[in-house]
Amino acid sequence: MQKFLARFAKDESGATAIEYGLIAGLIGVAIITAVTAAGDSITAMFTRVSTELTAASNK
Repeated sequence: MQKFLARFAKDESGATAIEYGLIAGLIGVAIITAVTAAGDSITAMFTRVSTELTAASNK
C-alpha cells in the first residue's frame, strides 16, 4: 500500500494534462477575442463603405 501511495504521489501525468487543458483554454480565449475585435473592425469598415456609396448615389 505504501508503494502505491508513493507512486501515486510522484505521478504528474494528471497535472500535465490539466496544464495542457488550461493552455488550450487560454489560446481559445485569445482567438475568440481577436476574431471579435476583427469582426467589429470589419463591420465598421463595411458600414463606412455603405454610407459612402449611399451618399454618392444620391448626388
